[in-house]
Parts: sequence; structure tokens; C-alpha cells
Amino acid sequence: MRRRARRTALTALLLAAGATACLTGCQSGQDGDGASDGAARSAASGGSSAASPSATAPGSTAAPAEASASAPAPSPDEPFAGLSGAEISERALKATTGARSLRMTGSVPDDESGDTIEIDLALDRRGDCAGTMGMDGQGEAELIKTGDTVYLKYDERFLRAQSKGEPQADTEALVSLLAGRWTSMSADGADAKEMAGFCDLDKLLEDAGGSGDDAPTKVTRGRATTVDGKPAFTLYETDGSVRNTVYVATEGKPYLLRFESGSKQEPGALSFTGYDEPVPAEPPSGEVLDLDSPDGTST
Repeated sequence: MRRRARRTALTALLLAAGATACLTGCQSGQDGDGASDGAARSAASGGSSAASPSATAPGSTAAPAEASASAPAPSPDEPFAGLSGAEISERALKATTGARSLRMTGSVPDDESGDTIEIDLALDRRGDCAGTMGMDGQGEAELIKTGDTVYLKYDERFLRAQSKGEPQADTEALVSLLAGRWTSMSADGADAKEMAGFCDLDKLLEDAGGSGDDAPTKVTRGRATTVDGKPAFTLYETDGSVRNTVYVATEGKPYLLRFESGSKQEPGALSFTGYDEPVPAEPPSGEVLDLDSPDGTST
């Protein structure tokens, strides 16, 4: 169970980074003229990454962007007038990778399981994060990392879904021990190190910056629109036969606001908000099961 849970969480984060990284290829692209306790430790180290815990942040459903696929000729009055799609994208890349914190909300596919992962993750450059993760509506896991400690909490539905194929007695013991309880581990420990890495905004944005070695991606201008009520401008990023849609803020810094995959094989969408806002990564109150303690002592 631990191996599968880790892979699904990692896939979610890699796809999230990849969504931001779509702006990298845009830099060298060309503009078009149209639209472009061993069991307890195993479970706790295996599963989660996504956004503010329910006590500190809203849910993990990303609202669809209001946008049109049409791309009229640029007007002098519209946002980014006189800039090509690649130039707009380069500005968005610079602004986004310069952020001190951000929040990612949406859904992405997991190639290994064929399921859809719902994530809502807030993270900052200090390595703190707070979040939730769900799998096709099958329960939810919560994650907080603050300082040198990783806190995880799973609901019963999540534990049962992730335990499919395990002996029934083991599943019942796991649910009895962990469901609805906060657990803690050292972020430097072998079981938590990978989980703590999910909260590394520096690494995510470094990956988003790319190496510049990728093949050029064609980027074309779209039109002015809104994303969750915020003024935005649409870009279409074409990679081979796939055309993804990117929404860039037109007020304030030109941050990436939303990414929508155009791939039928890897559909998904992620919204980006909370730029430079504090991440609600506070240790949970009440009893916490210490999985680093030999006897699982509660704190």
C-alpha cells in the first residue's frame, strides 16, 4: 500500500509542476496568427499531498475557467497588446517562478492506477505546506509540514480505498489505529523525506524554469476572459498534436492562474492562487500519534 500511495502523490505533484513548466517551452516558442507500528508507519508515509487542511482552507474543487476557444485579432485595448504569445508566456514564467508561495487546486490523472487525483496544496519557499488529497472521491488525506515535522491524517474511506487487496484483518487494524487521527513523523526520517519533498516550492519552481533544452512549443494568443472572477488572458500552447490552455493574470503580476490539459490521455486542470500569501501550516491541535516513537506514543 505504501508504494502505490507514494506513487500517486508523486504523480500529482509532478503534473502540477509540469503545468507550470508549460510556460518554459513557451519562451522559445513562436507566436501564431490564430488560437493556439509498522502498519501505521507504512500508511502514514504513503499517502498525501495537496492543500489546506479542512480547518484552515476551503475544499479542493477547482472552478472551471470562463473562456472561449476563439482567438480574434489583438486589439490595442486588450491586455498585453503588442506582445506575442511567447512574450506573454515569458512574463508569466518570470512572475510565477518568482513567487514566495502559492496554492494549487484541481485534478490530475494517475497513469498507474487510472484514477483521478484531486489535490489542493498550499506551499511556500520555507518548505512548509498544508493540504489535502483525494482519489476519485474515495476519501481524503490531509497533510501539514511545518518546520522539521510532517503531520498526516486519513479518513476511513481513504484508508480502505488505499488498502484494497490487503488482508481484511490488516485493513481493519489500520483503520482502527489511524482513521481520523493526526500522526507525526520527522521530515528527515526515511519514511517522511519523500513526503516532505512534496512541499519544496523551490524545487517545484526550479523544475518549472526548465533547462531550455526542450523542443520549442508554439504559443498563440487567445482573448481576455476571467478565471474565478479574476481578469485573465488566454494562451494556447501546442505541443505536437496536443493543445493546452493557459490563463495568465492581467491585473498585478502576470501570474499563471490556470492550466487545462488538452490531452485525451492525460486530461486534467489545475488552478493557481494564493501567490505570496501565508501558508496555513500550523501543527494540529489535540492528540497526535508520534510514529517515530517506538511505542507510537501520542503527544
